[in-house]
Amino acid sequence: MVDRRFRFGVIAGPEYTGAQWRAVARRAEESGYSTLLMPDGLHLLAPLPAAAVAAAVTTTLRVGTFVLASTVRQPRTAAWEANSLATLTDNRFELGIGTGNPWMNRAAVDEIGMPATTAAQRLARVRRTVEHLRGLETKTRTPVMIAAGGRRSRALAGQLADIVTLPHGPLASRREVKQMIAETADAAGERAGQIEYSMNILVLGDSIPRWIVPLVGEDLNALIEADSLLMLRGSPHQMADEIQRRRDAFGYSYITVNALHLDGFAPVVELLHGR
Repeated sequence: MVDRRFRFGVIAGPEYTGAQWRAVARRAEESGYSTLLMPDGLHLLAPLPAAAVAAAVTTTLRVGTFVLASTVRQPRTAAWEANSLATLTDNRFELGIGTGNPWMNRAAVDEIGMPATTAAQRLARVRRTVEHLRGLETKTRTPVMIAAGGRRSRALAGQLADIVTLPHGPLASRREVKQMIAETADAAGERAGQIEYSMNILVLGDSIPRWIVPLVGEDLNALIEADSLLMLRGSPHQMADEIQRRRDAFGYSYITVNALHLDGFAPVVELLHGR
């Protein structure tokens, strides 16, 4: 496994005014984060225009999606828009894509009028989107992140992804996560060492934000006892040490946090800069 240097991203649903959103982008860049990522949800502002605005008011910050639901857009359309963003941002765009969560997939049918899809069809749309994107590219290559929560998703991610994020339950054991990474690496074959693994931290410290409860539950002690990979505790130095241990154990080098923690996590970003 390649010993990659750390980089850090902020995931921020663009639920802001224009001025607030531009300020978040600038603050992320100034705080040493490499990327600002937008989730996909019909209750949010559209992620691709938000990415374009964030790139326009920064100089080095990369922008991306975390992650587009394959059910909401036709593959050729998603690839066209991603390639356009990569071009217009001078190659600072990263496409994150996955099969979508149940709520998003229902909304795709009920609110947008997309056809209902099976799990296999949703995964096939991810593949076609990436293939269309590669077909549009000429001089540059847009990094693609695939959210790979299931075995078939991990197989596809191993074949096509530059970056892999592995959605899993809050109480998933470290052994289970290692198995997920091994499955991805097996599918990747000779290119296994080229994959960057991303870890999304949902809980920082000793409290669970209210809006995170649906994702991780409200039992902090259960997360602590399970040694949950979705949380970090302690001082900035202790968090930095734990992140380094996770890179050694799992290969995680791309660490993302919610915008709620942008400022609070910045000291950890500074400690691990360039390492």
